[in-house]
This record gives sequence, structure tokens and C-alpha cells, in this order.
Amino acid sequence: MNRRGIKAGALLSLSVFGLGACMVGPDYERPEVVAPEDYDMPVLSGESIANAEWFTLFNDPDLVSLVNIALEENKDLLTAVARVEEARAQLGFVEADLFPQVNGQVGGQKANGTLIPGLRTDNYRLAAGVSWEIDLWGKLRRSNEAARAQLLSTVEARNQVIITLVADVSSAYLLLLDLDDRVLIAEDTLATRKHSTSIIQARFDEGIVPLLDVNQAQIEEADAAVQLAALIRAREQTENILSVLLGRNPGSITRQGGLGKQTVPEGVPTGLPSELLERRPDIRQAEQALAAQTALIGVAQAQRFPSLSLTGAYGLVSNDLSDFIDSDNTAGAFGFDFIGPIFDAGKRRSQVEAERARTEQLQRQYEKTVIAAFAEVENTLIAISTYTDELNARVDQVVAAKSASSLSRARYDGGVTSYLEVLESERSRFRAELSESIVRRERLVALVTLYKALGGGWVPEP
Repeated sequence: MNRRGIKAGALLSLSVFGLGACMVGPDYERPEVVAPEDYDMPVLSGESIANAEWFTLFNDPDLVSLVNIALEENKDLLTAVARVEEARAQLGFVEADLFPQVNGQVGGQKANGTLIPGLRTDNYRLAAGVSWEIDLWGKLRRSNEAARAQLLSTVEARNQVIITLVADVSSAYLLLLDLDDRVLIAEDTLATRKHSTSIIQARFDEGIVPLLDVNQAQIEEADAAVQLAALIRAREQTENILSVLLGRNPGSITRQGGLGKQTVPEGVPTGLPSELLERRPDIRQAEQALAAQTALIGVAQAQRFPSLSLTGAYGLVSNDLSDFIDSDNTAGAFGFDFIGPIFDAGKRRSQVEAERARTEQLQRQYEKTVIAAFAEVENTLIAISTYTDELNARVDQVVAAKSASSLSRARYDGGVTSYLEVLESERSRFRAELSESIVRRERLVALVTLYKALGGGWVPEP
């Protein structure tokens, strides 16, 4: 290749750089979302994705330890991390198309006159070839833009797994403490009813009470035993569920104390709802997916225009290996291909329309995700407020039920009332104590749900 050819190729390469600045297709813009009026939500100061320190507000080191174990060993989270690495590698794969591709070639051929008598051919080659597709219309840059947004979407999907995992571990742990408390209630109730049955049986043997009282006492004793067995079964199954969340084989979970020792975070302040859009991973994931799809419109549009590829090669070619490395054996070539569609029956235009339709779908999905996020925060705040009132009522109910049970037992022992009154008061007490434990747990779980709804909790005021 002579100098004139090299200059011509360089001039052509420089001339296409200006064209390469053009990019077809729409640039991504975040859709406008109208926040609800009079919307209150906690202040979201600072980053708090998987903020394990937030859970120290419950004053339970066992819970914080379990959360940290899950963040290290949960299999779903490890899978999500691997997906991020896959997306990062895919981005590198797409980015490589923006740069020239250089290949080397070493070859040789030696032939004698076996097939054609008297013919002898020797040929040796050492060359480097370059190929480069000039990004005239931004096809490669839009592809890179889409891959980068897809990577960010995958990162947010991982963050969503983290927050969901923290919330699930905490909810399962609180359920476990609730079941511990209810098992103790059932065990105490069963012991009390066994004692009552033995007393009534003794009175029946002495002819003081009828057989009906004995049978009723036996029924209530069996009912307490049934509920105790069901609670123990649920507790052990919850331990196994929590073990799976920790990424471990089923086994016992270390814990001390019950729900009564959990400190309830106080003072949930209010703030701006717009901050929610910047913190929730599911919203950011939906937005990045929309951004990636928007870039694909540009890719499809660029495919409707001609493409330009530059090629070049330079190396040594000789028929004699002895003087292979010689300036007279150098050879080079430069070329380009300018290829564009002429008639495709609307195929490429239809592809652009399909990408636009997919983009609209993802935009609607993003809007739905934002609306659902506002609703989730609002519903959780309502739950926290009402569960507090409900728990106060349940506590009063337990106090009254215990008093009624004691009075009914005294009235029965004094012969003033029948055993049916005693049974009903004891049933009410048992139900009230179980319900109090359930509501206490549900109030704590509502705080955990708020942590998830806010995209990682909030930083409390000093």
C-alpha cells in the first residue's frame, strides 16, 4: 500500500468522526409522577440500603446478628450478586464494539508437484488486520447506553433483594418470638386446666359436682393441648424458614426473651415524598429498565440507516522463508464498506415501532411502581398508628379477662355459679392473651414493613 492510499484512508477515517457525533433516537427523561396531596412520610436522611444499624432500635442483638448472617450467606442474595457480575461483563462486551478490533495472522504454505508435476509453491505470511465499524448514527453508543442502564437495573434488583431479605428475616424472627410467647401462654393454660380437671374429678368422686363438669373440664384441657401442639409445630417450622433465609440447613435459632423485650422506635417524623423516588430500589430498578429500553429505540432507528466499516491490513508476505523479514516483502491494504438497506418491506420500521411499544409498557410499569410505593408507605403508617391503639386495647382486655377468670373461679368454688361461667371466662382469657401477643408482633412487623417501604428505613432524630 503506497503513501497516497494511506493518506486517503486516514482522511476518510477523520471525515467520519464528525458524522459519528450524531445519535438517532430519544434521550431518556424521567417520567413526571404526581405525588399525592397532604402526603406525610418519614424523613429519609442519608443512605440506608440494608441499614442493619436501624434494627438496633429494637434493642435485640440476636436480630442484628441474624440480619448480618443473611446478608453474607443467603442464596437468593448471592444469586442476585452473580447477576450483577453478569450484567457488568455484558456491558464490557458491548463497550468493546466502540473500539477497533485488531487481529494477528501468521501462516505458511509449502507445496511440491504431487498433484501438478513441476509445480512448487511456497508462501509465508505475518500480518495484522484492523476492522472498525464507525458509529455514524449512534447504534453502538445507544447499545452501550442500554447495557449500562441494564447493569444499574440489575444492581437495584440486588438492592431490592437485600431490603426484602432484611425485612423477611426480621418478620420471621418476630414471629418466632411471638410463637415463643404464645407457647408459654398455652403451656400455662394447659397446666392450669390440668389442675382444674384433677380438682373437679376429685369433687365428682365425692359426689359434689356432676359428671358434666368433669367432661367440660376435660374438653377445655384437650383444647389447650391441641393449641399447644399447633403452636409448637408452627414455631419449629418458622425456625426452619428462618434458617433457609440465613442460607443454612434447618436448625434452631438463637434468641433470648420474647416480644416484650423489643424496644419500639418512637417518633416517626414527616418529610417530602419526592425523596422516596430516590431511595426505593424497585422504583430505581423500574426506571433503569425504562432507560435501557428507551436506548433500544435508538438502536432500532440506527439500523434503518447505512453502516460504514473500515478495514485495513499490514504485514510481511514472501515466497522464501530465508529472506522473509525484508522491507521489500511488506504489503498493506485499506478498504471500507458502506452498506445500507434499500427495500425490506417495512421490517426495520416495524422494529422501531415495537421498541417504542415496549418502552411505553415499561413507562406504565414505572408509574405503577411509584403509585404502589406511595400507597405502601401510607398503608404502613396507618397500620403503625392503629396497631398501637389495638395493642393498648388488647392489654386492657387481658387485665379484665384475668380478673373475670379469678372472680368466676371464686364464684364457682363458693357454689354461686355453674362451671359454664368458669369455662367461658377462661376461654376469654386464653384468647385475649394469645391475641395480645399477636398484635404486639404485628405492630413490630409494621415497623419492619415501613423500613422496607422506605427503601431502607430512616435515621431517627437525636
